Amino acid sequence: QVRVEESGGGLVQTGGSLRLSCAASGRTFSMYAMGWFRQAPGKEREFVARIRVNGLTDYADSVKGRFSISKNKYNNAVYLQMNSLKPEDTAIYYCNAVSHISTYWGQGTQVTVSS
Repeated sequence: QVRVEESGGGLVQTGGSLRLSCAASGRTFSMYAMGWFRQAPGKEREFVARIRVNGLTDYADSVKGRFSISKNKYNNAVYLQMNSLKPEDTAIYYCNAVSHISTYWGQGTQVTVSS
């Protein structure tokens, strides 16, 4: 089993920045990627960003140039730096850890961007 835990959400004004953190623990040896998804009220969960163990990253078009995902290779942690935030970025942000066995999800952290 892998445990995933997010932190760092909050309330920010349009144009502001937030940094989300995610830590994975447990049987992490088989993980090959960690990423972020988000779900706004009344909408489906959508992909935001992903980083693989080799460092390659992917981003949703809606966040390219504003969000940056990075990882700490020593402790299975990933970070999502979010700049130039917009009201449409308001959502619950979920971190996941992907292994060859399964995908593990955190409980989510709320990000609210006020206009």
